[in-house]
Amino acid sequence: MYVYILLFLLIPAIEIGVFIWTGSKIGAGYVVLGILMSGIIGIWLVRQQGIETMRNIQSSLQHRQVPKNELLDGLCIILGGIMLVIPGFVTDLIGFLLVIPFTRKPFKYVIYAIFMRQIAKRKIIYRKF
Repeated sequence: MYVYILLFLLIPAIEIGVFIWTGSKIGAGYVVLGILMSGIIGIWLVRQQGIETMRNIQSSLQHRQVPKNELLDGLCIILGGIMLVIPGFVTDLIGFLLVIPFTRKPFKYVIYAIFMRQIAKRKIIYRKF
């Protein structure tokens, strides 16, 4: 719980610091333009990757395979989309890393490890049908 409170306070403070520093280097107008452009590009990229991931999930299901990797991709894309909607350069960077396919892989390993740890602790119940 304390980690979430710390993140809730720390992330906006970092973003404000980056805004001030960037604004002093390139100007406030370019900072606003950068925020808007990263949001527009991010939304386009999330939409494109989301559609591709849905097609991959459907293909896996048609071949009677569990789409584990594709579901992790989808979760990363959703998290990345949330990060891209939050105004800020640091959150945008993390969001782009989660959405772009070749930079998504390390995040998928971390998310998978977290899920497996939660299953081992019996906080998440997994049943095969």
